[in-house]
Amino acid sequence: MTINCKGRLVDLSNPTVMGILNITPDSFFDGGKYGSDAEILNRAEKILSEGATFIDLGGYSSRPGADFVSEEEEISRLRPAIEIVLKAFPDALLSIDTFRSKVAKMSVECGAALVNDISAGFLDDDMLDVIAGLQVPYVMMHMRGTPATMQRFTDYDDLVKDVLFYFSERIAKARRLGINDLIIDPGFGFSKTLAQNYELLHKLELLQMSELPVLVGISRKSMIYKLLETNVEKALNGTTVLNTIALSKGANILRVHDVREAVEAVKIFEATMR
Repeated sequence: MTINCKGRLVDLSNPTVMGILNITPDSFFDGGKYGSDAEILNRAEKILSEGATFIDLGGYSSRPGADFVSEEEEISRLRPAIEIVLKAFPDALLSIDTFRSKVAKMSVECGAALVNDISAGFLDDDMLDVIAGLQVPYVMMHMRGTPATMQRFTDYDDLVKDVLFYFSERIAKARRLGINDLIIDPGFGFSKTLAQNYELLHKLELLQMSELPVLVGISRKSMIYKLLETNVEKALNGTTVLNTIALSKGANILRVHDVREAVEAVKIFEATMR
């Protein structure tokens, strides 16, 4: 199970980690932490030194209630960040967290290796065509509505069945356009209630029916700290527990804020499976 990142084949049959680098002022956990060039480089170095395979760069917060960011502003945040990270770490595999095709195109032209789209192309009609032209790996996430409206759309006939149907339709469209390397993300926290998030995790292994790598992004989300009646700062232990469960159910990529802990979880999980 490999993906082609800038000519480099990355084997996802062994779980990997994607470290989050948000260059936004309002992300739910790390908003505003990485504004200067030095802060961005320090964070990138930490992600890589702790063992992550990918760095996920985001210039537009997708948390509920986040401020609108224009396409121009998103590009102005991402372009210099991509350039300074790749100048310092030319072999780094950068994932760009965006739902806009122009942002995706600019990012790949600047050296990014893959695109991570929370909308699976639903928020930009040109996205799938652009990805097909760029021929980069593409993460498609399950979400209904937009980040601002998604929590209004949590009514499912059968949650897992509906998620699988959503992916079957998006995968078929991507394949018709010639997109080769696809990764699916069930979208924990997006268009799902607390109970639905845990139902989806409980049945996560069913996503293997797609025969595609599965990315799980649970890191410090409200499904953890609301259940535990705590806060985002105290959600690391819960994150590690859920990441370990996700690994046991077939997750191929863990998208996290805390890379070292996730890498350790992967190592321990793999040791138990030998």
